[in-house]
Amino acid sequence: MNVALGVLQIVLALAFLMAGLLKSTQPKEKLVTNMAWAEDFSPGTLKTIGVLEILAALGLVLPGLTGIATVLTPLAATGLAIVMVGAIVVHARRHETQGVIINVVLLLLSALIAWARFGPYHY
Repeated sequence: MNVALGVLQIVLALAFLMAGLLKSTQPKEKLVTNMAWAEDFSPGTLKTIGVLEILAALGLVLPGLTGIATVLTPLAATGLAIVMVGAIVVHARRHETQGVIINVVLLLLSALIAWARFGPYHY
């Protein structure tokens, strides 16, 4: 189970790392062309979301790899779950069904990692 969780953490971290890099480095105008929801937020908020996603992605994998501060992994997963709740609300208000579905899946995966790493499969 630890191997499966580790693989899931890496996959989730890569997804959030890519999304975070995109949001934190691209101007709002460019983001809006692929992510219509971005028009509802200021450039600073978009960059903040991106940086938080990058930090959480690092928190999903680095503690396990280094053996240092391993409690950060379930905390990062919990933080991502909270961000996904916000994303679900944004997409639901905009009637973006596909966005809601994607974010529900990411929420469930993040919650699974948080539960497992806080509980029965902690480092």
